[in-house]
Amino acid sequence: MEPDDPVCLCFGVSKRKIVNYCRREKPPVASLISECLSAGTGCGWCIPFLKSLHQQAIEGPENPDLPLDPQSYAKKRALYRQTGQREEKNTESHSDNKI
Repeated sequence: MEPDDPVCLCFGVSKRKIVNYCRREKPPVASLISECLSAGTGCGWCIPFLKSLHQQAIEGPENPDLPLDPQSYAKKRALYRQTGQREEKNTESHSDNKI
């Protein structure tokens, strides 16, 4: 995913904004990212991705990343919005995705 691609599609919050927020503010928990333009407070799709970016930014990799291209990300989010289910096996269940 590129830096200016949106991670929170509900509010249009980009990967760059999330990573910069994490580096600048150093939130101790990922749930505080919601203070960054409400990321994670809409449909809930982006919460596991916010957690991943938070962890990467805190651990210090030069370029935190998400393993999806924007088109796949948007398609998977659309499916999530329809079904309430995540396709990925390694993410938390829908009921556990509270930020």
